Amino acid sequence: MIWKTSINKMTGTKYPLIMAAFAGLGRTEFAAAFSNAGGLGIITGLNYRLDSFKSELIKMKELTDKPFGINLTVLPPGVRTFDPLKNVTKDDYLKYLEIAIDEGVEVFTTSAYQATHIGERIIEAGCYWFHKCALLRHAISAERAGASAITLIGMEASGFKNPFQHTTLINITLAKRLLKTPIIAAGGIGDARGFLGAIGMGAEGVCLGSAILTTRESPAAQEAKERWRKTDVLSEEYHRQLYHRDLRSTRVLSASIAHQKEEVSIKELIEKIMFEAAEILKLWGLKEDHFTTIPK
Repeated sequence: MIWKTSINKMTGTKYPLIMAAFAGLGRTEFAAAFSNAGGLGIITGLNYRLDSFKSELIKMKELTDKPFGINLTVLPPGVRTFDPLKNVTKDDYLKYLEIAIDEGVEVFTTSAYQATHIGERIIEAGCYWFHKCALLRHAISAERAGASAITLIGMEASGFKNPFQHTTLINITLAKRLLKTPIIAAGGIGDARGFLGAIGMGAEGVCLGSAILTTRESPAAQEAKERWRKTDVLSEEYHRQLYHRDLRSTRVLSASIAHQKEEVSIKELIEKIMFEAAEILKLWGLKEDHFTTIPK
C-alpha cells in the first residue's frame, strides 16, 4: 500500500515513521537501517563530537540513499550531557546544524527544551523543523515559533517524564483541535493497531522509540535486549516505574515493548507493522491501494 501524509510528503520517506532520538544509541548505522526500512532514520547529533560529526554524515550517505534527519537535543540550563560531551553551548548546537545543512540534511528534530534559536536557522535554510515536546502548551509555543511539525509524547513513553504530561490519546486528539501544524504521535506505539490508532486520532506520522530498541540493528547490549523482551508490562512494579509523576526519567522502556518478543531486523518490524495496518484497513472497507490523510 502507498502511504501519503503530510509527514512523509515532507520527509520523502516511504512510510510516515520517524525514528526517535536515543542518547548513546542513536548512531549512524542504526539510523541508516531505519531509513533503509522506509522510515526517517535519525542520527542523534550529541552522540558525536563536533570534530567527527561531518564524517558520520558522510558515512550515513554511504550506508543509505534514503532520506534521514538529525536530532539536536537541547539540554535545559544546568544539565550536563553524557560523555564525550561535557557542556554544550548555544553556539555548539548551531555548529552541528551548519555542518548538517552543508551536507544536505533537510529534516531536523529538536527535543528536551526550547529550541527556537535552532528552529529559526533551520527554517531560514529552507529545511524542516520537527520539535518534540510532552505538553500541549509547549506544542502551541512551538507552532507559534514556526515548527514544521510537532511530535507529542504521551506519558506511555519511556525517557524523561513531565508531571503534567497527558496520555498519547489525550495529547493527539486535543492537539488535532488546537493546532494547525502536522502532529507526530509518540508514546507506547509498537504495532499496526497502535500506528492506525495514532493516525485515527489525528496524527500525520508516528515516532518509534522503545519498539525498535530490541531489533537486530540496535546497538544496545544483547543482554539488555533479552531483558527488555521479557518485560512484564502488566506488573505493578513496571507500572510504578513507567507512570511515575516526577520530573525525571523512567527506568523502563515504554509499554510498546510488549509487542516485541523475538529478535527481528528493523526492516522486518516496520514491514510487519505497515503490512498489518494495510490489511486492517482492507477489513474496514478500504478499496484503494493507497491511503492518504492529505485533503484533495
